Amino acid sequence: MQDKLLSSIVAGLQDGKAHDIQVIDMRKFEEAAFQYFVVCEGASSTQVYGIANALMKRVQEDIGQRNQGAVGMNNRLWIAIDYGYVLVHIFQPETRQFYSLETLWEDAQITKITDLD
Repeated sequence: MQDKLLSSIVAGLQDGKAHDIQVIDMRKFEEAAFQYFVVCEGASSTQVYGIANALMKRVQEDIGQRNQGAVGMNNRLWIAIDYGYVLVHIFQPETRQFYSLETLWEDAQITKITDLD
């Protein structure tokens, strides 16, 4: 991945042991509010929260960028973190399956990142 922000986001998600990371390239859709969605999951509310914190820490350390907002940090079923042109979604598995963002944007180019563990 050549984009420094995307690379740092993926590394941060991997630091937090996120599973099934997918980068959805939204640039060909004029109506899309973001250029990229990054979607992943954690096995529990505790892991989802930990993944979010690992991600934010890694991006801050790597490129000195803070997020522009995060929602879902309290309920931890689905945390969305805004990095300007990239929106990161961290789900619990059942919530990810219910919303199925990957199928909503199935015409987009989707890059699957191999799990580290």
